[in-house]
Amino acid sequence: MNKRRRLVMAFGAGAVTGSFRANAQQDKVWRVGILATRNRPGLLDADAFGQFMRGMRELGYIEGKNLQVEFRWAEGKYERLSGLAAELVELKVDVIVAAGAQDIDAARKATSTIPIVMATSPDPVVSGFAKTLAHPGGNITGLTNFTVDISPKLFEMLQSMVPKLSRLAVMMNPVNSSHAGVLQSVGSAAQKAGVKVLPVEARSAVEIERAFSTMAQAKAGGVLVPRDGFYIQQLDQIAKLATKHRLPSISGYRQYVEAGGLMSYGQNAGESFRRAATYVDKILKGAKPGDLPIEQPTTFELYINGKTAKALGLTIPQSLRISADKVL
Repeated sequence: MNKRRRLVMAFGAGAVTGSFRANAQQDKVWRVGILATRNRPGLLDADAFGQFMRGMRELGYIEGKNLQVEFRWAEGKYERLSGLAAELVELKVDVIVAAGAQDIDAARKATSTIPIVMATSPDPVVSGFAKTLAHPGGNITGLTNFTVDISPKLFEMLQSMVPKLSRLAVMMNPVNSSHAGVLQSVGSAAQKAGVKVLPVEARSAVEIERAFSTMAQAKAGGVLVPRDGFYIQQLDQIAKLATKHRLPSISGYRQYVEAGGLMSYGQNAGESFRRAATYVDKILKGAKPGDLPIEQPTTFELYINGKTAKALGLTIPQSLRISADKVL
């Protein structure tokens, strides 16, 4: 066999091998685990988790073809998270997407090798999920939501709506590691404004009911509801109780206003979950999570429920009306 023919055959073999690898890559079914404290939403497509699925489809991942998604819902029972995280590890998923602080912590404790993408995290560095935002290190990366940093802004907006506010209740989930930071952050801003802060713990539906009774008895003039994996599934309950006790309130979730709550200010959760899909895509293509910078939100949305404001006898200040993304 002459030298030229050997060379041609070598190239041919290389092309076949390359083609085989490409087809194998396309034929692979990637398995992604999703871990969430909350319960499964009634309509997945209308939820932030639906936005994650949409993001994956836009990147070429089709469920039933080259993607298998393993959902694990703790249904508000924090004690289930470690077991659910262990299930995902046992299934040998390629990536775990964790919805919030408790979920990220459970996933981190379950594995140090499977990549973990944070769909939304209050403060990944303080929580110990990452070394720095620019260089996370380890097996965790994703997005942060600035829950602690923007908490004083929520207080200021509620104070603008209720100028005579003298006592602010802050709902706290003792299981959520970020809520201590929220309390400290809000407390500093409130102290400067001469407003007393009343921390009220609640980690179950029964405790939420009890918390609002405590707020009313303490004559709180408003309540701040920080972001939390359990609170998001209880937004209807929280909004109804706030109205029942005539408490002006603000949350980090837009859905809170849609449920009848007075105000919300924060990043778009759906967009965060959609962006989480881009991290999953990069990792499946070979990127190391520790090398992917953690993304910070650049835009925040303000929603106000005009009907609730009227029911509480409040007038929406022009400053808030102008800056609001929407007044329902």
